[in-house]
Amino acid sequence: MLLAALTVAAVTARLGLWQMHRGQEKRALQAEMLERAEAPVLSPEALARSPLAAQGQWYRRVTVQGRWLPVAPVFLDNRQMDGRPGFFVLSPLQLDRGDVVLVQRGWVPRDQQDRSRLPALPLPEGEVLVSARVAPWPSALTALGADAPGPIRQNADPEALAQLWGPALLPYSLQQLAPSPVAAGAAAMAEQTLQRRWPQPALDVRKHDLYAVQWFLFSSLTVGLYVWFQLIRPRLARHTA
Repeated sequence: MLLAALTVAAVTARLGLWQMHRGQEKRALQAEMLERAEAPVLSPEALARSPLAAQGQWYRRVTVQGRWLPVAPVFLDNRQMDGRPGFFVLSPLQLDRGDVVLVQRGWVPRDQQDRSRLPALPLPEGEVLVSARVAPWPSALTALGADAPGPIRQNADPEALAQLWGPALLPYSLQQLAPSPVAAGAAAMAEQTLQRRWPQPALDVRKHDLYAVQWFLFSSLTVGLYVWFQLIRPRLARHTA
């Protein structure tokens, strides 16, 4: 019994320490992300081409020049901004250096009467400047099956988008931060319609603190139960007898 109690107490205490360590790692990563967001604007020529290099540039600001590919945008469903349901609008931008990158152009609310009704968001023609920040691929949500053909998608699958739009995409996305300076017209109105109050990266550090507390409580409870049932209670029984 003593060996079993010591083993359980040690293992649960070690798990609590591991959760504390994970929390510290995520706090350091969150501080690094905020530092990147405040860093000088990244040069377009320095944009990553590989997944590993892209991770080192996440949340860095950049202003790129290129041309929107003349394809229909994709609307990512079940995305929120300021607590409201709607769509993230995705379009491919061909950079001047030739690469094609996925741009999260902004967010639009869902039509409450007809979910399938989508706004017309024409793209500016010719060369455009896009002020953005480097970001991971849009997060994947739980899906019951494959996305149906059409502009509304549950997730932005890289292979599916490459088949839809044609060229392969870089292994990251750009979150547009401000409207592109374009001439008046439908494209200019679309730039103003899109909302771009992107949430700050959240790493859910608090859950590790809660898990650590739970494991430490389990460890303490194991020691307490052993002391009560193996030491205190037998003595009380002998004293009563």
